[in-house]
Amino acid sequence: MNAARIAGIILIVAGLAGFFTGGFSFTKDTTAAKIGPIELTVTEKESVNIPQWLSLGAIVLGAIVLVMGARKS
Repeated sequence: MNAARIAGIILIVAGLAGFFTGGFSFTKDTTAAKIGPIELTVTEKESVNIPQWLSLGAIVLGAIVLVMGARKS
């Protein structure tokens, strides 16, 4: 497999994952206050939404790269 085919497959898989999950979330620890030996830490939950048009674009682009990579071989 050449690099173009691998990149096409990765784009398709990433696009499908983004399309079906809609995004991902993670937790972030932030130090709110630090007074001497006492430290106040806040845990925040962040969400990142992936637009459907971006996921579909990645799938289409991955398919184009995959087809173009197969033509050169």
